[in-house]
Amino acid sequence: MARLSKVKVLEQCQVSPPPNSCLPDISQTSLPLTFLDIPWLFFSPSLPLFFYEFPFPTCHFTSTVLPNLKHSLSLTLQHFYPFAGTLVARPEPGIPELVYTQGDSVSVTVVESDGDFVYLSSNFPREEEEFYTLVPELASSSSFVPMSNGTQTQAAKLPLSSVQITVFPNCGICIGLAYHHVVADGRTFNNFIKAWASFSRLGDSSKVDVRSKPSYDRTAIVDPYGLEAIFLKEWWKRISSQGLLLLGPSYYNGHSTNAVRATFLVDVAQMKGIKNWIIALCNKGNEPHPVHLSPYVLTCAFLWVCLVKIQENYLNHNIWCGEDPNYFGFIAGGLTRMGHPVSPTYVGNCVGFGRSMAVRKDLLGENGIVVAARAIGNTIKKLDKAILGGAEKWISEWEVMFGSELHVMAFGSPKVDLYETDFGWGRPKKIEDIGIDGAKAISLTESRDTLGGIEVGLVLPKPQMEAFTTFLIEGLDAFS
Repeated sequence: MARLSKVKVLEQCQVSPPPNSCLPDISQTSLPLTFLDIPWLFFSPSLPLFFYEFPFPTCHFTSTVLPNLKHSLSLTLQHFYPFAGTLVARPEPGIPELVYTQGDSVSVTVVESDGDFVYLSSNFPREEEEFYTLVPELASSSSFVPMSNGTQTQAAKLPLSSVQITVFPNCGICIGLAYHHVVADGRTFNNFIKAWASFSRLGDSSKVDVRSKPSYDRTAIVDPYGLEAIFLKEWWKRISSQGLLLLGPSYYNGHSTNAVRATFLVDVAQMKGIKNWIIALCNKGNEPHPVHLSPYVLTCAFLWVCLVKIQENYLNHNIWCGEDPNYFGFIAGGLTRMGHPVSPTYVGNCVGFGRSMAVRKDLLGENGIVVAARAIGNTIKKLDKAILGGAEKWISEWEVMFGSELHVMAFGSPKVDLYETDFGWGRPKKIEDIGIDGAKAISLTESRDTLGGIEVGLVLPKPQMEAFTTFLIEGLDAFS
């Protein structure tokens, strides 16, 4: 393996909203978690990286660009103040909340890297560990320690976000963020990062339009089924027995890995080919066509089958068999599914959890793509009809899924236009999601250069990635 890149710390600072500048209608300093926020207490932080071409020396960056980045972040935090706050989680019967106190801040670390910017911002397989020097730390100031009698006396206080800006001299910049999903879903994060980029690009003249002002109206998230009490009970049970142990992806644990990261493109023509293949298989077997053959379903179904077939060569068949259930998990937007208006500028989580299931041998069969598309499409159809249907089982079902070797999890959404995030140096050259590391997960985002295409991020051990790449390319080429 090539030598890992090294970084030199140039600056460490804290960035706060401008003093006494909170918007007039935001006087409160704490936000209660809604029932749609609470499940995210179980998840590790989100870790997006934005790579930008910047062919200037480090001294130019630190003298001209960095002051503006910090100032524009400060202006952004006056509108998105929870990002500068903390999550305060107390033992039962305490209810967790987001707390912002005047003077709270976001940790910003600025480093210079001797790494290869072109290598890191490419699509081909790259060493997983090479990206870890680009990820900001997000430590807790205190945490639960389970006692022998199952009780805790100390609240956990966790900063909600941090930033690291990495300079590659004469090549580029990487803006890395770490944020707890409990403060923001993908839509809220997109609004936050776009606001920061807008302030950076346009300066103080970039005022937040009154129509797009962040909304903190917690009454918009209605809980008709008493899910808050159910989710809190699950949360208290978790922290009483395991402390702040999180579900889902958990990036770098300090051990050397043999994994690589790669990005694949599924374009519109290939999606059409996948759809035609599914329809032809259904017609051949006189089966009804799967519902909801959207670009998202087509892409996810194809990837699910590819991953299952590659995984088949590496499973311990003394433990798993063809009758075992395989799971595909994803996040579903809630703004249009809640049954009542929720502002698109609402700050917080307004998403549901989807978990599709299919028998392994069916996914491996000739009609595996049909089975996958039908399972995912039916799950989306159920969420469209009643996003909160069966929601009381969200946490327990996802614990089962993450506890199984036979699952794939999709993070991100191609509907969120992250590639339009321009800080003043143009669109990102590449976006990576480090949060998928250490998990059987894929990241999905809109294609940077291909209209209607979807970029798929994936981390696998080298042998599996080689096999997956061959299988995927051959399959997609057949549909082109």
